[in-house]
Amino acid sequence: MSSQKPIEVAVIGGGCASVTAAFELTRPQHQGKFHVTIYQLGWRLGGKGASGRGTADRIEEHGLHIWMGFYENAFRLLRECYAELNRDPRKCRIADWRDAFAPAPLVGVMDRSPRGEWLPWLALFPPAEGLPGDPLTNHNPFTIAAYLARLATMLRITIASAQMLRPDPAPRSHAQTSTVQSSTEKTHSYYSTTTDEVAATIARLIKYGMLATVAGLSEAVALLEVASQALPGYPTDIIVSLLSAVGSAARRQIEPLIENDDELRRLWEVIDLTLAVMTGIVRFGLATDPRGFDAIDDYELREWLRLNGASERSLDSAVIRGIYDLAFAYQDADPRRPCQAAGLAVRGSLRMFFTFRSAFFWRLQAGMGDVVFAPLYEVLNRRGVTFKFFHRLEQLKLADPAALAHGERPYVETLEFDVQAMTNDGTEYRPLVDVRGLPCWPSQPDFSQLADGNQVEREGWDFESYWDRRKAGTRTLRVGEDFDFVVLGVGLGAIPYVARDLVARDQRWRDLVSHVPTVATQAFQIWMREDMAALGWRHGQTAVSAFYHPFDTWADMRHLISEESWPVPPRAIAYFCSALPDGGVNGAAIDRSTLDYSLRQGEAVRQSAIDFLNRDIRHLWPAAVQPGAGFRWDLLVLAEESAHSESCSAPAAGEAAANAGAPAGVATEARFDSQFWTANVNPSDRYVQSPPKTTRFRISPLDNTYDNLTIAGDWTACGLNVGCVEAAVMSGRLAAHAIAGAPELEEIVGYDHP
Repeated sequence: MSSQKPIEVAVIGGGCASVTAAFELTRPQHQGKFHVTIYQLGWRLGGKGASGRGTADRIEEHGLHIWMGFYENAFRLLRECYAELNRDPRKCRIADWRDAFAPAPLVGVMDRSPRGEWLPWLALFPPAEGLPGDPLTNHNPFTIAAYLARLATMLRITIASAQMLRPDPAPRSHAQTSTVQSSTEKTHSYYSTTTDEVAATIARLIKYGMLATVAGLSEAVALLEVASQALPGYPTDIIVSLLSAVGSAARRQIEPLIENDDELRRLWEVIDLTLAVMTGIVRFGLATDPRGFDAIDDYELREWLRLNGASERSLDSAVIRGIYDLAFAYQDADPRRPCQAAGLAVRGSLRMFFTFRSAFFWRLQAGMGDVVFAPLYEVLNRRGVTFKFFHRLEQLKLADPAALAHGERPYVETLEFDVQAMTNDGTEYRPLVDVRGLPCWPSQPDFSQLADGNQVEREGWDFESYWDRRKAGTRTLRVGEDFDFVVLGVGLGAIPYVARDLVARDQRWRDLVSHVPTVATQAFQIWMREDMAALGWRHGQTAVSAFYHPFDTWADMRHLISEESWPVPPRAIAYFCSALPDGGVNGAAIDRSTLDYSLRQGEAVRQSAIDFLNRDIRHLWPAAVQPGAGFRWDLLVLAEESAHSESCSAPAAGEAAANAGAPAGVATEARFDSQFWTANVNPSDRYVQSPPKTTRFRISPLDNTYDNLTIAGDWTACGLNVGCVEAAVMSGRLAAHAIAGAPELEEIVGYDHP
């Protein structure tokens, strides 16, 4: 441990990016060089990933959190955290990262057939080699050349699958079958031939129309697989011609048969989109362009795919709609206005499908706060990080330009906070609660630790609401006295309010907040007395998107039943989420200066959820609705009645209150009030979008315009540029590098920008 006074780092915000920066800056390798203080609004860490334990220890989330198998940086962080935490598995049921996450290989989308039916389209992804967070091999899977090779392989497999599904008017002869097999087997011999020989074979296939046969198409796809691994060794026009010929041949063989065959139609949509992406990568020269996928971020995703030959059917497929849903990529949350930069969407999709390890998705085995932020809090606390909860940043102030010496860079001079609450004894607030041996965040603060806590609780102070301006005091931090460096880790939506100096003085920051949009999100969770099979869902536990708006994404969360503390457990848990239109009725602006705004948005989410369950849930769970009527509200489990036997015919007191005014024995939608829903409208909670022509306005954590300021968040230029845990962790690691020079940029997996 160094005897020198440590460098004071003030980290503003407690989301993934901020906590990651703190984790990196307090690694033992720094030998105590940095002392970190995290200043956090309210009583818990997590940002958009915060969760809490409510009634019956039920898990209450900001939204639906499932980690993807390509989250290399995020998993590495958590694996190191759990190893350092070293919990005793005899005392804590989530002691290791493998206790915290479980593989979730079954994923899907809701497919709309040409007949207007909603059909689940599910895929069971086989385990990929390794585990997320394992050291990478010498082969870098994140290059465009590697993606192109994987696309070619997928194209070959998908076309072969489609050919197998084609109804043959007559059985194939042995000779025909042998021809198909031998043409595919020839692939291996092509590796030893010259580029000119492969190019000549491609030209021959196209010239003589040999792709019209099954064997010719198979041979052409095998050649594509070879050529894609040797780019830029082949002329672009040859590869584009072959892709076009393969597309035309596949279309002739498959498209006439798909109208009444949903499985074949889906395969054709995958083939069509794969060909469009491959064509675009080759035609736009992305494999050799130093900008990589950023080179096409001025195009909208559907626009770019259409330019490269994708059909309108494929552009409206469940796969494409799912990509938009996962990124809340709708202008002003309007499902009729999908909008997403092409490069960002293609990069994210290719990482998702081709670089996952072990499982495609990983389920959290408790709340995000329980398995991610509580362990990180405990480790950081052990390392000596100071936590200042109930600190709401009001203003980040820059030094007066007139006071700067010649050549001196501008710097942060003061940080002004409203202190929302103080502890009774002046010590650090202790935020966690014990849930049967597992440290967790509660859904409400522990008022008993707070000065005047009884009164504050009685008056209903909302510490996490931007609109609740009540406070217990103020605090101003000064550079050189209270901090040396600042990591600004609030959400982008909060920047215009807390960093007014930056926006006023710096055109880049004005461009950032004016060109990179954010959107509010909404979510609800329900607990039910019947299991999913009884409700009519017989496809296994999964998460799906591309469903009806206003709640396009849902997940079966049955695995959390045992994690909660219901006297009589529910038999099913479901989470729903989507973007939230918050521009007011018919676009009229709502006054956002009072708490009434957030209350109204919460009520809007509640009503949308009720309408959705009454109107749309029948397409997912046909047995959850009454014949000719709406949702079966008796399915919902009330905390007050959970101690009663489910076979009891008389309603419990809580149920009677919820059904007040209804005929005896009839459950009403008032029972929904016992469930959980949220309108994420706080500025820092808003999801950051990436429409075309906007990623250029993002600012990197490595930017050194300001002498003692770096930034962290999924809204920064972090190499992934999409709102997710992995992007936030990458940004936090970059912020730590900006201050400490570590981690090395090469250690940030997938960061491929200069």
